[in-house]
Amino acid sequence: MTKTGGIYIHVPFCQSRCIYCDFYSTTYGAEWKRSYVDTLKREMQLRREEIDTTRVPSLYIGGGTPSQLPSSLLQEVFQAIHENFTLARGAEVTIEANPDDVTPEWLAALSQTPVNRISMGVQTFSDSLLRFLNRRHTACQAIEAVQRCQDAGYSNISLDLIYGLPGQTLSDWHADVKQLLSLGVPHLSAYALSYEEGTALSKMLQDGKVDEASDELSWQMYEYLMDETAAAGMEHYEISNFARPGMHSRHNSSYWDGSPYLGLGPGAHSYDGENVRRSNNTSLQEYVRPTADVPHQNEVLGREERYDELVMTRLRTASGLPLSLLTPEQKDYCLKMAEPHIHSGNLVQEGHSLRLSRKGIFISNSVISDLMY
Repeated sequence: MTKTGGIYIHVPFCQSRCIYCDFYSTTYGAEWKRSYVDTLKREMQLRREEIDTTRVPSLYIGGGTPSQLPSSLLQEVFQAIHENFTLARGAEVTIEANPDDVTPEWLAALSQTPVNRISMGVQTFSDSLLRFLNRRHTACQAIEAVQRCQDAGYSNISLDLIYGLPGQTLSDWHADVKQLLSLGVPHLSAYALSYEEGTALSKMLQDGKVDEASDELSWQMYEYLMDETAAAGMEHYEISNFARPGMHSRHNSSYWDGSPYLGLGPGAHSYDGENVRRSNNTSLQEYVRPTADVPHQNEVLGREERYDELVMTRLRTASGLPLSLLTPEQKDYCLKMAEPHIHSGNLVQEGHSLRLSRKGIFISNSVISDLMY
């Protein structure tokens, strides 16, 4: 029996590459976008039975830069979704956009789709840092994009920020957070800069052209973020995510609570909600090639791997890890490994659950890895 689950669609096109990004993307032109959409429609038909097609609770179109897809092709994508799936009543439908793509014309075209949530990668409101990151937009364009979305009736807006950028000062970060909160958006995702292998930024670090932010500075930035968002009435519901009450990202939350989801497009990931993960190959050339199924790999999770994923995903959330989800053996192991962190104050045991403390959040990777098999 198929299960209720959300859909993720990966649009791999970007006008230019940001120096820190390791998500699969390409700067291929218009003819590839046509082939991509044709294949995406075929993949929907091939894989529609993997989830309950009658009540899809969330749809997330990410990338890449989905706002780089021509409006006519985006309409085709939504038509194919309509033909193969039924969005549940009140479903959350998100599209990612680059601020400089958010024009009145783009918003007018978007109004003809079911999209009711817009996510924009602002990253910073410092023009010099935006240029360094090879972002296409300016701070002014980001602010104007938010205001355009709001004027067009889109109130459910999420913005991304990055902290710990090379040369970014604590006062720079204070200004970024204050500017974002002044825009009145209900959702914020904030990430510490990571130097991912194969990115231009990682090579700059290896060549000694940039320096990593210190742990102390990164912690000061994160503490300020937690304090300011709390003062603004936002809930810190996941390590990197903050939202006003009732405005949590429903789609992203499904990744953390173990719900199934269907991932379509090159580089997209899927999960059956039990023990099978699927990842489509990160190659647009392979994706558009006519085959019986789009090229992909499956991973079957064993007992220990399922435990590790449960620990990793649930401890990212404010509600933490319900110990009732573990077998007696797993629970004993988990509490044994958690004991030093409970004693040091990095973990808090409340009733039948474990959660990260405020200070534990900042070293979450270390804490979570200690609890794994």
